[in-house]
Amino acid sequence: MDIPIVPAKNIVYKTQSPDQWFGLDYNMNIYRGCSHGCIYCDSRSDCYRNVDFDIVKVKENALQITRDDLRRKVKKGVIGTGAMSDPYNPIEGKLQLTRHSLELINAYGFGVSLTTKSALVARDTDILRDIQSHSPVLVKLSITAANDDLCRLVEPNVLPTSERFDAINTLTEQGIFCGVLMVPMLPYITDTPENVVAILRRAKDAGAKFVYSYMGMTLRQGNREYFYEYLDKSFPNIKEKYIKRYCNRYNIPPPNYKKLWNVFAAECERLGLLYDMRAIIQHYKAGYERNNQLSLF
Repeated sequence: MDIPIVPAKNIVYKTQSPDQWFGLDYNMNIYRGCSHGCIYCDSRSDCYRNVDFDIVKVKENALQITRDDLRRKVKKGVIGTGAMSDPYNPIEGKLQLTRHSLELINAYGFGVSLTTKSALVARDTDILRDIQSHSPVLVKLSITAANDDLCRLVEPNVLPTSERFDAINTLTEQGIFCGVLMVPMLPYITDTPENVVAILRRAKDAGAKFVYSYMGMTLRQGNREYFYEYLDKSFPNIKEKYIKRYCNRYNIPPPNYKKLWNVFAAECERLGLLYDMRAIIQHYKAGYERNNQLSLF
């Protein structure tokens, strides 16, 4: 297997605002690029300078650099991965770099937050349980469409939604704090009450503890052109609606944002699903703060 290699000096970086996004203290990406082909992916934007984004690349000496980064960190905390590149891409099944990085995270006493669209995350339940014995663990399965057919249109190279719910079920049965990242919400495509309610109910049935969504998407140069090209192919006449309503805006809320949010919040309350960011952070980190304080001494 001929896999492109890209140089890297550091891999584990401190976040600027831990409480803003699932309480992460550090970010980590050992891969670069993504082969999922999701038509909406912000990581394809020009500002990231991610050339050949659809080709997965491995960061050179990723595990050695990760180990050295962790050894230098004085403060323990939660390490997030999956924001820019899915840590469970197709080549992870062979290389197991994500699995080995979790072993390092476990060995050095850190917590972890994983974001993925792949059921392969369930493979690493054993290590996640070890980490959870001393530090917070959070797993987020990204789900955009409740229907597998619609999923294939907006995420052409990803496992169907149904298999992601199966992974949630496997993880939660093993005691892993797991839920759904319902992001993005695509105007005129997935922004229907029926889609939202279906995702929430399937999440509940799978044992998910939470569903988080900010009810919208982002579009900027590089990503916008790619997105519009695929709208023309799979969703005729919708591109014109985007251009008329949003022009070149970055934040793109659905036209029915308020109604959709009310439906989302009410159904989460009814099902007993967490949906507020602060509540999600509080619950998955519950019981670990004292352990972290003691570790300083």
